[in-house]
Amino acid sequence: MREYELTVLIHPDLEADLETPLKVVRDIVTSNKGTITSEDNWGKKRLAYRIAKEDFAVYVHMVIQLPPENVAKVDTTLNITDSVLRHLLVSEDPKAKAAAAEAASKKSEESEEE
Repeated sequence: MREYELTVLIHPDLEADLETPLKVVRDIVTSNKGTITSEDNWGKKRLAYRIAKEDFAVYVHMVIQLPPENVAKVDTTLNITDSVLRHLLVSEDPKAKAAAAEAASKKSEESEEE
């Protein structure tokens, strides 16, 4: 299983009941033998350009573990899901993850010295 980052833009009209479209996304991942490591709701934000006649979307970022052979299935299923305006599924870069962890530890060491 590899780690991937999944960012989903959900239709802004579904903001009031956000759990329903998120459950659909979670079910897509888990039905393809994946697990969700973390989930972060970034809230409703303005889009850089209109998508499906919408100016806003609710951004949700997930870190998931998924077998490489099921990535295409998840990608295709998210493409045809009505509640998802756009999505981005990318492999997590281990070098960037290590650099971020090092920067965080360096920052915590500096704050302890003060």
